[in-house]
Amino acid sequence: METRNLTCIGCPMGCQLKVTFDPSNMENITVEGNTCNIGHNYGIAEVTNPTRVVTGTVGVSNRENIVASVKTKNPIPKGEIDTVAKILREIKVEAPVKIGDVVDHKRTDLGFDLTLVVTREVQ
Repeated sequence: METRNLTCIGCPMGCQLKVTFDPSNMENITVEGNTCNIGHNYGIAEVTNPTRVVTGTVGVSNRENIVASVKTKNPIPKGEIDTVAKILREIKVEAPVKIGDVVDHKRTDLGFDLTLVVTREVQ
C-alpha cells in the first residue's frame, strides 16, 4: 500500500487528505480528511489521473507588445503542461478579443482537448 498526503484544491477549505492505494490495483482507494465529496473525488483523481487547468498568454498579431491571457477550457493531463506551454508560444490571435472567446487552436494530434478561452479583453 502507498499513502499520499495531499491538500485538496477543489474548494477554499483546503482539506488535508490522506489517500491510500495499492499501485498494482487501483480499484481500492481510500480518501481520509475530506469534508465534502469534492475532496474525495480530488484525492482519487490525483493518484489515478492528475489534471490541471493551464493558464498562459498568446500573442496578438495586430498589436505590438500585447498578449491576450488564456486558459484551457478543460483540465489537461498534468504531464502535458510543458507541451501546452510550447503550443501557446506559437498561437496568435487578432484583436479585438473579449473574455470567453474561444481561441481556434486546430490541434487534434494531442490526445486531449486543447480548447483555449480568452480571460482578458484586448481591444
